[in-house]
Amino acid sequence: MDVTRCERCPRLRTWCELVAREKRAAYAEEVYWGLPVPNFGPDDASRLIVGLAPAAHGANRTGRMFTGDRSGEWLYRALHRAGLANQPTSLHRGDGLGLRDTLITAVCHCAPPDNKPTREEMANCSDYLRAAVLHPARRAILCLGGIAWESTLRILEVKPRAKFSHGAMVSIGDLAVLGCYHPSQQNTFTGRLTEAMLDQVIQQFAAASG
Repeated sequence: MDVTRCERCPRLRTWCELVAREKRAAYAEEVYWGLPVPNFGPDDASRLIVGLAPAAHGANRTGRMFTGDRSGEWLYRALHRAGLANQPTSLHRGDGLGLRDTLITAVCHCAPPDNKPTREEMANCSDYLRAAVLHPARRAILCLGGIAWESTLRILEVKPRAKFSHGAMVSIGDLAVLGCYHPSQQNTFTGRLTEAMLDQVIQQFAAASG
C-alpha cells in the first residue's frame, strides 16, 4: 500500500496542500512535502512506534515521521540514547538518520488542522496502521498518546481494553504494547513529560523486543 497516493480524506489533503503552498515564514525557501507521510524505518522491524499524525510544518514539510518539529527532537534524542537511532537529530530526509530494528508510523498519515483528525479520518487511515501493527515481526509497540494506544489495542482486539497511562504495558503473547505520553509541546513545555520519563519508557521498549 503506497500511502503517499492516498486521497481518502479530502479535508486533510486540502489542508496539507494549503500549508505546503503558504508555508511558515521560517521555511519560506523550502519545498514542502505536502503528501501523506510514509512510515520511517525497516518494515520488518521488531519494534513499532505509533504516533498521532504529522505536524503541519514538521513531517508535512519534511516528508519523514517526527522530522523537523519539537516532538521529533525529543523522540529522536531518546531513541539515540537507547541505541535505537544512529544520531540524536532529525532535520530533513537526507540528514543520515537511521533507526535500528524500529519502524515509526502514525494513526493518520496526513497533517490535520489543529492536530485533531476526525474519527472518520482515523478510520480511513486504519488499513495502514493495521498493516504496521499486525506485521508478524513485531515484538514491541510503543504508543505515543491515548489515541495511538486506543487505536493499536482496537486492532489487536484487546478486551477489556486497558486504560492508557504513561508507562502502561499490555502483554499479548510475545508482543508487548507500551504507553507513553506524546512528546508534544503541550506535554513537554508543561513538565507533564520529562526527558527522564521518556527515557524510562523507551528503555523498556528497547528491551521488550528481546
